[in-house]
Amino acid sequence: MSSNLDNGEAVALGDLTCREFVDLVTDYLEDALDKQTRARFEDHLVDCPDCPVYLRQMEAIVGAAGLLREEDLSPEVRDVLLSRFRTWRNGG
Repeated sequence: MSSNLDNGEAVALGDLTCREFVDLVTDYLEDALDKQTRARFEDHLVDCPDCPVYLRQMEAIVGAAGLLREEDLSPEVRDVLLSRFRTWRNGG
């Protein structure tokens, strides 16, 4: 079964969907997944042609964002980013 991240489908490879994979990427990069979930995540990487690309993109973004300090943001930009993140995390 192939995945399709571009259209937002939740394609299942093994027992983890691409949508679940995307939701877990931050925790994976922060080494915050439990052993079983990490194994499922890594199994999905082996089977899916698209998610490894997404993971590499996220690693690059995190690396670049690490260069940005909170003091570098204006209060207005900081507020907009926090608001959008909260909306995204709450499914809005």
